[in-house]
Amino acid sequence: MKHFKYSFIITFLALCYIIYHGYIQGGISVSMNMLWLTIILIFMEVSLSFDNAIVNASILKHWNDFWRKIFLTIGMIVAVFGMRLLFPLLIVAFTAEMGIFEVWDLALNNPNEYSQRLISHHIEVSAFGSMFLLLVFLNFLFDEDREIYWIKSLEETLKKLGKSRLSAYIVSILFLGLFSLLVEESRRMDFFTAGGWGILVYLAIELLCDFLEKSGKDVTNMVKTGSIGGFIYLEVLDASFSFDGVIGAFAISKDIIIIMVGLGIGAFFVRSITIYLVEKQTLNEYVYLEHGAHYAIGVLAFIMLLSIKFHIPEAITGFIGIVFILLSLYSSLKYNRS
Repeated sequence: MKHFKYSFIITFLALCYIIYHGYIQGGISVSMNMLWLTIILIFMEVSLSFDNAIVNASILKHWNDFWRKIFLTIGMIVAVFGMRLLFPLLIVAFTAEMGIFEVWDLALNNPNEYSQRLISHHIEVSAFGSMFLLLVFLNFLFDEDREIYWIKSLEETLKKLGKSRLSAYIVSILFLGLFSLLVEESRRMDFFTAGGWGILVYLAIELLCDFLEKSGKDVTNMVKTGSIGGFIYLEVLDASFSFDGVIGAFAISKDIIIIMVGLGIGAFFVRSITIYLVEKQTLNEYVYLEHGAHYAIGVLAFIMLLSIKFHIPEAITGFIGIVFILLSLYSSLKYNRS
């Protein structure tokens, strides 16, 4: 329980604030309703990001104490306040040509309009996040140095594509072009631009890692050494996971305080799960967990692409991720017995 001590403390304090916040707004009934919505958001965030915790753990297990502490302190601040609060405000501020404080006032006093402005840019957000996550998935599949296979015939075949570092980028661009057909023509350029930025950010991190480590290996290996490049990689990865969660949260509540607290607490628990997996060396014991997490990330990337045209409930997204994790856990137990 020591790994979750601070998460439980922060949860208790934050939920007390939510109860108080609701009580001053409308009494005990409003207070209890806000508490319930916050708890729903906590579970939603954890279920959507559990595979993120596993991928983070696969990287953090090679880091030294310094970079782990940076990830748990500065990284936590970025995850909770940067991605769950500030980034949505910046999207609305930039697209609506408003000041950040004006947007904050809009979020507090006119949450319906704020959520509509944010959701109206779901296409760009999905394009960016899906391309980054797709590259994470593809680079895992194409990794020439990987020795353990879950779906052996498929993974050994795809591994051959890893001989070229451009393979993952070419495949991502092809999917970006294919799914652009789902976007109305007037928004297609916005979709391409945002998706292109997702690819460029991944490429920039890969080049930064190469520069810092003076090696030609891919980003998957570079981030494992513990560096500013690896830290940025994990933060962008977390951001890509949080995009859909933030936008999807408005289907549950329009109150930005509830959303920030619910998703923020969920992010704390995801960090705690990550550290638990690292210190207990769970990934060494269950060899296919990392595979299951990456397949879940790949599915999430395609769900984000499909969401530009079709509404896909967050419950389905979270359920699919959990199924992959459970299947990989079962395969790991079967492997250990054999």
